Amino acid sequence: MCQFIETIRIENGKALNLGFHNYRFNKTRRDIFECNLPVNLADYIQPGEYTERTKCRIEYQDEVEKVEYQPYTIRPVKSLRMVTSDGLDYTYKSSNRQKLDELFKQKGEADDILIIRDGFLTDTSIANIALWNGEQWETPEKPLLEGTMRASLLGKGLIVPAAIRPHDLSRYSLIRLFNAMIGFGEIELPVQHIL
Repeated sequence: MCQFIETIRIENGKALNLGFHNYRFNKTRRDIFECNLPVNLADYIQPGEYTERTKCRIEYQDEVEKVEYQPYTIRPVKSLRMVTSDGLDYTYKSSNRQKLDELFKQKGEADDILIIRDGFLTDTSIANIALWNGEQWETPEKPLLEGTMRASLLGKGLIVPAAIRPHDLSRYSLIRLFNAMIGFGEIELPVQHIL
């Protein structure tokens, strides 16, 4: 069976959005392994010694199996290529990214891909997205992965879910990419840079 992962951003000695990571981690354990006893990831990580942005990668199945730390630098994204993968399922954050890696190879000259599933925008190869319609940021209502940063932004009302098809892109001016390691607004590009 494949392993599952949580990627947690550590900065200034603190693990960010840990409550959202705990929720997803325990939901995966419950759904896949029928483990109903919650586990707190704070018991497995040591954020105190990391001041720079650090990626804490936790591998697990029914229990935590491995914890790794490495410095993190944001990879610039200035363009996206739309690729289609109907029926693609990445509901649980898995270490098996074979299908996503195969799609990423279709990026051509672009920096990353924007995955269209069953006629609707979802995510890039590594991030959730939100698009600016002139009044608010809209995020696909059915992403490939319900990211922890996405959950946090939804909870704060900074983004709202919407059904977005490729032909709707003309209604938007900007797109933002974000995930546990990339803050909201750190990667932003004009919609015209979606190929």
